[in-house]
Amino acid sequence: MKSDFEENANLIFHLKKGNEQAYSFLVNCYNHRLCVYANSLINDKSLAEDIVQNVFIKTWEKRKFLIADFSIQSFLYKSVYNEYIDQYRKNRSVTLLEKKYIEALDTIVEEDYSVLERLYLMVQKEVQNLPPKCKNIFLLSKQEGLSNIEISEHLNVSLKTVEYHITKAFCLIRERVDPKISRTTVFFLLFNKNNLFHINLLDD
Repeated sequence: MKSDFEENANLIFHLKKGNEQAYSFLVNCYNHRLCVYANSLINDKSLAEDIVQNVFIKTWEKRKFLIADFSIQSFLYKSVYNEYIDQYRKNRSVTLLEKKYIEALDTIVEEDYSVLERLYLMVQKEVQNLPPKCKNIFLLSKQEGLSNIEISEHLNVSLKTVEYHITKAFCLIRERVDPKISRTTVFFLLFNKNNLFHINLLDD
């Protein structure tokens, strides 16, 4: 029976029939991956687990509406994304930059998540390989959440120098990871809702 569940259409068929073994297979197969994805969005492990649990519950409750020729994986990731957006909008107002981040996520959720996980690790590696000054400024912006002006004052360098090094870091990472990678994907891999950089970094 497990081999039947591994085939998308058969898994959905059994879910729609109310097969609890199929549901258990679904949870066991996707729970960890969805939690990792949700945590990358919300940066809170406990809330991420709650989001994923809600998605599984809603999937089971509305299983009769599942469509056989739709990818169950894409459906689950999209559902996690939608649940995250619902929670995020309930908890706070959305700024312009955060709106851009959400729009980027809306595109990303259509992509292959195994590829995104691999790209994420590559991006993190290349951040560590940046030239020292460039890396320092980039991390002050990314990890510490400092504005360009705050970095300028903290390091006693010009604002243009800060902007140059952040832009240089962004371009180097994109070039070294994959020049063909979309700007939206790089944006998703580099930024989260707590560390949004200047939107002009997305300009070629």
